[in-house]
Amino acid sequence: MNQRVLLLYGLMGLVLLFVGFFQSWNVAFGIFNLCVISAIMALGVNMQWGYAGLFNVGVMGFTALGGLAAVLISMPPVAAAWQVAGGDLALSVLALGGTVVAVVAARRAIPRPLKMPATFLILLIGYFVIGVFFGPATDKIEAIDPALSGYLGGLGLPVLVAWPVGALVAAGAGWFIGRIALGLRADYLAIATLGISEIIIAIIKYEEWLSRGVKNVTGIPRPVPYEVDLVQQDWFIGFANFFGASDLSEAASLFVKLCYALLFVAVLAVVMWFAERALRSPWGRMMRAIRDNREAAAAMGKDVKKRHLQTFVLGCAVCGLAGAMLTTLDGQLTPTSYIPLRYTFLIWVMVILGGSGNNWGAVLGGFVIWFLWVQAEPLGNWFMQAVTAPFPEGSQFADHLVSGAAYTRYLLMGGILLVVMRFAPRGLIPERSTGRAA
Repeated sequence: MNQRVLLLYGLMGLVLLFVGFFQSWNVAFGIFNLCVISAIMALGVNMQWGYAGLFNVGVMGFTALGGLAAVLISMPPVAAAWQVAGGDLALSVLALGGTVVAVVAARRAIPRPLKMPATFLILLIGYFVIGVFFGPATDKIEAIDPALSGYLGGLGLPVLVAWPVGALVAAGAGWFIGRIALGLRADYLAIATLGISEIIIAIIKYEEWLSRGVKNVTGIPRPVPYEVDLVQQDWFIGFANFFGASDLSEAASLFVKLCYALLFVAVLAVVMWFAERALRSPWGRMMRAIRDNREAAAAMGKDVKKRHLQTFVLGCAVCGLAGAMLTTLDGQLTPTSYIPLRYTFLIWVMVILGGSGNNWGAVLGGFVIWFLWVQAEPLGNWFMQAVTAPFPEGSQFADHLVSGAAYTRYLLMGGILLVVMRFAPRGLIPERSTGRAA
C-alpha cells in the first residue's frame, strides 16, 4: 500500500474524528457504519465494471433482494398465514414445478417447428393452474391483521444468517439475469439490468403477502443489544461510568453503533481480502485482459461470456450482502427507499471517484461520497443562512435560497462527477497496470 493510499485514508479518518469531536460521536459512528456498507456496495460494482467492464445499473434491485432475504430469514413466521394458506401455496409450488418439467420435456420431445407453440401453450395453461391456487392463498394471507401483519413472515433464524443468504439470493438472480443479458452490448446490458431491477422492486413493493409491500416490515431482529436493555444492565452502567458518560441513553446508542461498526468492518475486511486475492490471481489478470480487448481474449480461446457471468454473479452477491446489512442496520424493510439515486447513481459515483479497477479506491470512494452525501444538506443550510444574512427579513429571494439548500447534495454529487471525469478520470487511487494492490 503506497503513501498516496495511506494519506487519503488518513485524511478520511481525520474527517470522521473531526465529526466525532465537534458534532457527536453518535453522528460519527452512524456515518461510519453507512460508509462501510456503501464501500461494500462499491466493491461489488467495481468487480463488475473495474474487473470486466460490465455496465450494471440495476444495483438497487440486487440490494433490495438482500434486504428481502433479511426479512425472510430473521422475522418470525406468521402462524395464522401458514394455517389458512399453506396448502394452497404448496399446490402453487407443485403446479409451478410441473409447468417447468412439462416445458423442458416438451422442448426435448417435440419437433422443432412445434416447440415454440407448445412451450407457449404449456406456459399459458400453467399460469392459469397456478393462479387457481395462488390468488386465493395471497388474498387469505393479506387479510390477516393487515395493519400489523398480512404476510407470511420468515424463518425466525438469527439475522446474521440472513447476510450470506442475501448474497446467495442476489447471486442467483444475477446468474439468471446474466444468462439472458450478458450477450448484449454494453448499453443494452445497462437498459436490461435497470429494467429487471425495477421489476424486482415492483414485486417487493406490491406483493404484500411476501414483504408487506409499502406497509414496510419493522422490528427486524438485531445482531447487537438493544439500547433499552443496555441501560438496565449493571455491567453496562459500570462500563459507562468508567468512561465518564453522563447520559446512559446516549452511551447505549454509541455502544450499539460501535458493535455494528465492528461487525461491518469484519465483513468489509473479508470481502476486501477475497477481492484483492481475485484481482491479483491469474483469473483477475484474465478478466482485465477480457475487459481491455474482448475480441483478442476470445481469439485466444477464453470463454468471454462465461467469465463475464462469473464476475457479474460475484458483484451481485456482494451488493446483496450489503443490502442485507443495510436492512439489519435500519431494522426495517422499506421498499419505497430503493431508488436509483441512492443505490445506483451514488454507488457509481463512489467507484468513479475512488478509481475503477482498484479495490482500495472503491472503498475510499464509498467513504468519501457517503460522508459528503450526509453532510451536504446541513452544510448547505449553514452556507445559505450565511449568504442570506444581509438580506432584510421576509425577503422572497432569501427564502428561496434557504428552501433550496436541501438540494445541495444533488448539486454536489453532479459537480464531483464532472470534476473527476475532467481532471482525474482514473479516480483518486488509479488502477495499477501491474495488477498489484495500490
